[in-house]
Amino acid sequence: MADRYLNFTGTAPGRFLTRRLGLPQPAPLRRWSPEHPALDGTLLVLTAGRSGLDGPLPDLGPKTVTPADRPAGVLLDATGVATAADLAEVHAALHPVVRSVADSGRVVVLGARPSADDHHQAAAQQALEGFVRSLGKEIGRGRTVNLVRLSAPSPAAAESTLRFLLSPKSAYVSGQVVELTDAEPEPPADPARPLAGRTALVTGAARGIGASVAEVLARDGAHVVCLDIPRAQAELVRTADRLEATALPLDITADDAAYRIASAIPGNHLDVLVHNAGITRDRRLANMPADRWSQVIDVNLAAVLDTTDALLKTGTIRRGGRVVATASIAGVAGNAGQTNYAASKAGIIGLVRSLAPRAAAAHGVTVNAVAPGFIETRMTAAVPLFIREAGRRMNSHAQGGLPVDVAEATAYLAHPSSGPVNGQVLRVCGQSLLGA
Repeated sequence: MADRYLNFTGTAPGRFLTRRLGLPQPAPLRRWSPEHPALDGTLLVLTAGRSGLDGPLPDLGPKTVTPADRPAGVLLDATGVATAADLAEVHAALHPVVRSVADSGRVVVLGARPSADDHHQAAAQQALEGFVRSLGKEIGRGRTVNLVRLSAPSPAAAESTLRFLLSPKSAYVSGQVVELTDAEPEPPADPARPLAGRTALVTGAARGIGASVAEVLARDGAHVVCLDIPRAQAELVRTADRLEATALPLDITADDAAYRIASAIPGNHLDVLVHNAGITRDRRLANMPADRWSQVIDVNLAAVLDTTDALLKTGTIRRGGRVVATASIAGVAGNAGQTNYAASKAGIIGLVRSLAPRAAAAHGVTVNAVAPGFIETRMTAAVPLFIREAGRRMNSHAQGGLPVDVAEATAYLAHPSSGPVNGQVLRVCGQSLLGA
């Protein structure tokens, strides 16, 4: 559904009126396209005090040494910040340059994991989180600010994350913290098609976010199996045919769902499992019958738990594989009339945090989640006008996201080089003010 307010504020009368009334002035977001796969401009690399890295940063593209060039991205190495006094170096590095960052530009702060043994270092590194979230809310003009935490001094683990956050693919990801493990990243044979030779399954793939996820994974080289309920078969087949993918009409809550999934996967080997299927049955708890509660829990949570467990146990998801589940900011902040939905999405967060380290140790598989905010879909188009407008404006970008924003985040988590990204819940919400 078109965002008429966003279009209006892009006109001269719209800019004048919204400025006079103090209304939000959203900037059009720069997203990935084949013609513009990277941000237009250079990367400014800065260091706050002394670096804590033991090697050079990855080559992330052309660099500049002066903010006068209006850099498209700024990367601040704050890994050596270890005291309250060191935080002055963060201010000294970014204060002179933050105004010069190009529209739709990126600011990424690279930090270290807070120490359990040094409370001064822990306080200083945790301070970076508050700094990043606040800067993300004030920087405006389609720009984003994020924090990446390393668990070891080697910067190699951060390459796929930095490439994502410093690219147009992360247009609707801001104010987020990504914590990395020290796992060894696996560089893809073909950086332009990093999922070539791999098989991905996407549930709820007939339309909306699921169809967009399937499209982006196919763009990145994966053979995609598109799964959705049998009554959506016509749409499912159209999506699969367009992507040269495989259509799998299947109720994900069926007792034999995992077996049928494994049987549909070529060679019974799955590399990427994306749990996107989800439903809503909204009512306030006092008015919610048991069947509306159980339907949402069964589809959104129980089916995710059951199929993931079965596909890991049987080895269908092979080593180096990725599981990406779909949570929601409703699972973080709650939402009136959605006790069932919020419970199911908070459950996904619990699944990720608990299963991720064990799946990595036992199966060599990472487990992460995306948590969308207000995304422009058929479902949100049906939301009453004033609630819909509140959802669009109550984030740092003052606009709704698109299904492709969730898809790009999913593809980043599915990337072969994203092995150090494990147990993360990445909010794709434009830095929603709810639960921020």
